[in-house]
Amino acid sequence: MKIGFDNEKYLEMQSQHIRDRIAKFGDKLYLEFGGKLFDDYHASRVLPGFKPDSKLQMLMQLKDEAEIVIVINADDIEKNKVRGDLGITYDLDVFRLIDLFRSRGLCVNNVVLTRFADQPTAVKFEKKLTENGINVYHHYSIPNYPTDVDLIVSDDGYGKNDYVETSRRLVVITAPGPGSGKMAVCLSQLYHENKRGVKAGYAKFETFPIWNIPLKHPVNVAYEAATADLNDVNMIDPFHLEAYGKTTINYNRDIEIFPVLNTMFEQILGESPYKSPTDMGVNMAGNCIIDDEAVRYAANQEIIRRYCLAQANHTKGTGSADEAYKIGLLMKQSKLTTSDRPVIGKALEKAEETGAPAAAIELSDGRLITGKTTNLLGACSAMLLNALKSLASIPDGVDILDAAVIEPIQKLKVDNFGSNNPRLHTDEILIALAMSAVTNPTAKIAMEQLPKLRDTDAHATVILSETDTRTLKKLGIRLTTEPVYETKRLYRG
Repeated sequence: MKIGFDNEKYLEMQSQHIRDRIAKFGDKLYLEFGGKLFDDYHASRVLPGFKPDSKLQMLMQLKDEAEIVIVINADDIEKNKVRGDLGITYDLDVFRLIDLFRSRGLCVNNVVLTRFADQPTAVKFEKKLTENGINVYHHYSIPNYPTDVDLIVSDDGYGKNDYVETSRRLVVITAPGPGSGKMAVCLSQLYHENKRGVKAGYAKFETFPIWNIPLKHPVNVAYEAATADLNDVNMIDPFHLEAYGKTTINYNRDIEIFPVLNTMFEQILGESPYKSPTDMGVNMAGNCIIDDEAVRYAANQEIIRRYCLAQANHTKGTGSADEAYKIGLLMKQSKLTTSDRPVIGKALEKAEETGAPAAAIELSDGRLITGKTTNLLGACSAMLLNALKSLASIPDGVDILDAAVIEPIQKLKVDNFGSNNPRLHTDEILIALAMSAVTNPTAKIAMEQLPKLRDTDAHATVILSETDTRTLKKLGIRLTTEPVYETKRLYRG
């Protein structure tokens, strides 16, 4: 993929901008981190050159003056809410994040349970945290939040929340996902700090939408596609336009809540430090785009990917028709069709040619490699082997896996595991290839190509099994599928 984003410039500019914001408030800055702090793959897809851990790397430059507070909604713990991209519950992700941050030398000692009401699962979660030396604080629901500002900014509102003990100038507030209550925690802390005579401020670090590129720029449209399930809508910030006469981009939730926030700031701090939602932000990503054409292409591809994923999720029963419909409208507004994603047409062409499910992958040099369904292999397994052979310049007529290796695995699946499908899944074919690589130099060369599949695009003409989906994801392949199953069976365990 053509690079369109200067990551080094971003790290330097972003960390300095946050230092400047800390200095503006004096003693302490509470920085709400929107989106994913550690593994922002959406940003790396739409801003080619942006590293998935760029925000963490930026934070590393501030680690001597920063600490992290993780926020989780107690109701989400009770409902076993799952982080879609990782497939783990929010409470488990808190443990994962703590381990990751600490492994990088970042200070993280505190977790806040918001909307806490002695939920049984949340209480068990708290016990496990405290047993491991993590401080746990409770924040509670406030009646008529966020409109009843007089109640909220009082001893019966924020005053009832636990005060989180922190020791660094920069306090980063992050969470496993949206709806955790990060902003409320920041404002509650401002209330408590002000009562203690500490000069503290608030800022927001939200990568998208990017405030200083056009409203309909594909990067901003891709953000709308990514948050279609939340009904986020990008808008021109009217408060910024009125205050400064400049057009900037924000999104509906921040714009709608700003008058309330402004009133809260005035009651807590005496006056509001901001004239617009854009003022609250510290994101410098828009200043680090170095090839707008490359970024536009990457973002358009993400919009199409999101559309395909939404359609497939609707078929699987894990997504709504409204989400797919909304992204479809964004595609029409952007004058995009699925034919603008090259692997889709190639996979469909192969399926029509063979009369069976097929798959296609686009390699980093633009080559399109297909795979067809056979008695031995599923379409994606065949696609993987063909891609590895192509990357290793192994001729088509050379088999890197002998049928004698595949057949015993098939026999095990059918005779011992009771599987109805003898074809090898992608994980099984890779294990077979790894075993063959011990004695077969050609298979070894093919195995060595696996890292080159990262950040490639693939498409299958049917919805894949969870096993295949997970395997391709682990390889870093950006998969989409047609919104249909291979068979009409009701049970798909």
